[in-house]
Amino acid sequence: MRPPGEQPERRVAVVTGGASGIGLATCSRLAADGFLVAAFDLRPAVADGGVTLALQCDVTDESAVADSIGTVTSRLGGIDVLVNNAGITGSRRATRCHETPADEWDQVQAVNVRGPFLCSRAVLPAMIERGSGHIITIASVAGLVAFPGRCAYTASKGAALMLTRSIAVDYAAAGIRANAVCPGMVYTPMTSWRLDQPELRADMEARIPLGRVATPGEIAEAVALLASGRLGYMTGQPLVVDGGLSAL
Repeated sequence: MRPPGEQPERRVAVVTGGASGIGLATCSRLAADGFLVAAFDLRPAVADGGVTLALQCDVTDESAVADSIGTVTSRLGGIDVLVNNAGITGSRRATRCHETPADEWDQVQAVNVRGPFLCSRAVLPAMIERGSGHIITIASVAGLVAFPGRCAYTASKGAALMLTRSIAVDYAAAGIRANAVCPGMVYTPMTSWRLDQPELRADMEARIPLGRVATPGEIAEAVALLASGRLGYMTGQPLVVDGGLSAL
């Protein structure tokens, strides 16, 4: 028991792809909730967002992930929450299956599947030892329903969702939970090339029951809800935040 008046230790969160878009919004939101936040990114300079520690890390590189997780642990303490956010859609060459070059497929799978696997594997031993932890992966509604012309991306997000479920099943007895957030279309630097074109944006929003795309902050709110522990009985599940797109 803590002595009277002693403040509880601040929880530690790692957010991959934390320098922009959903990742940056998530860093800011978790920091507002009192987390010490470490952001991993290929370009880790973070001007804002409440980030305590920004590290350059390629989530597809096993040794880089291990080194970065070790740095966070030594400087901030044990990791309570891992947010596997880093992801890519692939270039415009990553389209239908027979038209997608193998190198495009490999790159999408490396970031969207290998990355969450390596980061999760790196934090799990310490979480097992402490008997607690939460791994939250940003998947996509594309992991639940197929996005036309996005074979590699859709397959990768389905795999990310099943990785989440596998972790949830395998580590529940150790006090560890795993869940996924499944956004629909979100306005980020990765999607701006499409959404900044009025005709393409109008076409997309016409297919969303709420009539608009999401902001990164709205997805960060879903992550924060999971990270808060208020849904403590939820594990192995997707939290869908898509404006009703997948309900059609």
